[in-house]
Amino acid sequence: MNETDLLKQVKNGNPDAFRFLISDYKKLVLHLVGRVISQSDDIEDVCQDVFLKVFREIKKFRGDSKLSTWIATIAYNTSISFVKSKSRKGEKYMEEIGLAEKRWLADDHVLHSENEELQALLMRMIEKLPVQYRTVITLFYLDEFSYREIRQITGMPEGTVKSYLSRAKNLLKQKIEKLQLNEKFYLLPEYAGK
Repeated sequence: MNETDLLKQVKNGNPDAFRFLISDYKKLVLHLVGRVISQSDDIEDVCQDVFLKVFREIKKFRGDSKLSTWIATIAYNTSISFVKSKSRKGEKYMEEIGLAEKRWLADDHVLHSENEELQALLMRMIEKLPVQYRTVITLFYLDEFSYREIRQITGMPEGTVKSYLSRAKNLLKQKIEKLQLNEKFYLLPEYAGK
């Protein structure tokens, strides 16, 4: 079923079509929500909220953007609102939880790498980036959104998106270089036993 037919069916209230929409966009929503929110119980709740909002608002979707961009915008805004709500309530909200613990990261195609250990390490490094950096790097490289689409999703100016993406790449590069330097240091004979 193409996107136009799917939208028509969902707008007409076809529950099977909405289930199909959820299955098509579940990975995108999980991916995006998981970049902003770090606790798996909260991720599930926020994802459910996202799809409830999609269900309530689908009749307002005019097709000015791709459906994936529209859904990603709802996911991003819902995630940011959730984090702000937790912060206002004074709850301690951990941003830095290892990505490897999240079950949706079992995807074999993450970053198109064939080395699972390298994937996991890189994903942990991305997870330690500030939320705005990891959001844009995820949207651009993993979800393959354009700068314009990321601007639509996040509400950030396109220049800010490019700047955050550049900073995120530089931070990752520094982390990788530091890791490589540490590995070389510990491979020296005088440090091999330590």
